Order: sequence, then structure tokens, then C-alpha cells
Amino acid sequence: MMISRHNTVPGVSSFAEAEEEFERAWRDPSCTQFALPPLDVNKVLNEHYTVKPPIRFTRSMLWDMGLKKAWDPSRYISYLASDGRSWGRHNLEEGCEGFFRSSLQAAWISQERGQVLENVFINRNEFLSHVYPGPSLTLRRILSLGRREMINDKGEHLYAGHHQPLFHVEHGAGGSESEPLNAWRIVFLTENNDQRFTEPFKQMIKMGLLPGFLEIYIERDLHRQLRRL
Repeated sequence: MMISRHNTVPGVSSFAEAEEEFERAWRDPSCTQFALPPLDVNKVLNEHYTVKPPIRFTRSMLWDMGLKKAWDPSRYISYLASDGRSWGRHNLEEGCEGFFRSSLQAAWISQERGQVLENVFINRNEFLSHVYPGPSLTLRRILSLGRREMINDKGEHLYAGHHQPLFHVEHGAGGSESEPLNAWRIVFLTENNDQRFTEPFKQMIKMGLLPGFLEIYIERDLHRQLRRL
């Protein structure tokens, strides 16, 4: 059972506050952080897949995928999450909105599964980010902040599983319209920096493929046939 000191957080009512919470964890040396290098979607498609019929992936498609995945994790990260449910969509500051989400998810470094609770924050405004490997990126962003407990729209009290630490995730759509870059980083709210949690992402980089959610979006939403080379 993993119980962290990061259990109780004040209410977050804006994207700016959500960003502050994420960045505070990102700077915390006791937490475990990892940022994937920005992924050139079309380059990976051309080098590692056959696509029928051919497609030129765009930044608009990347952002559309991010929005759909945030609301419906059971569909777009079905290899990781099941029984996903979102509720309570509401407006925040200009260009921003938020909602709440629960799902059953596999642990990152074990075979256990448990409930994951998240506050999700969407920002359609452009933001210049300096945290990813390589040149600075202009991003539209989605933040998912892990929560130990919450009350859903049915009045039910939900509790996150203790199968792993809470974690926060940032998804970003960067690059140009014709050459989109997928940005992704995660921070685990560990008591002490634990590099075991970074191993799955290092393996993803070595494989050089698209994240599973992009494969699913291309096949299901864009009606293309993908085959890995």
C-alpha cells in the first residue's frame, strides 16, 4: 500500500492554480518527474508505420485527440484504463475549462489495478513552455491532477486506490499545423524520488512508436488502417 504525504490539496478553481500545483510538484526533489521528448507525429508515422489511406496528421487533429482522450479515457487509453467516467464540465478563466474524472487503471510498475481520480483542466490558449527537451514549445495544454478522494455528480464519495502514488500529467499539442509535436510529461507524488517509475517511459522512447492513444485515434476517429513496420 502506497500512501503519500501528498494526500490533501486545497480546492483548485482555475487553470492558473492547477498549473501552479503541477509545477510545484515538478520542482519538488522528492517527487519523480519525467518528460518525453516532443514527438514529431508525421515523422514517426512515415518511418514506423504504413497508413491506409495515407494521411497528413495535423495539430488540429492532435488537439482534438487530446480533448477526446481527456473526457473518455476508457476509449482512448483502453490498454491502461477501464470504467472511465467524466462529469461536471465547467468554465474557468477565458479559454479554459475543467471537469472531474474517475477510472480503473493499471499501475505503472506493477500488475495491480485501482481507481484513479483526477481533476482535469483544459487550456486552449497558447503557452510558451521551456521544460521539454529541445527548443521551447508553444503549446495548448491539458492538465490532469491526481486526487486521493472526491465526490461525484451522484453524491458518491470516491477514493483512489493505494496501488501506486498519485500522479499529475500534462498533455500538450505543439508544433505547427502541418508538423504537430505531441508533448507529454508526468510527475509522481512520491515520498522520495523513485526512478522505477520512469522506466516505462524510457522503454517507450526506445521503441520509437506513437503512444497508444494516437494509434487508437488514427484508427477509430480518422478511419485509417495502421500497421507497424
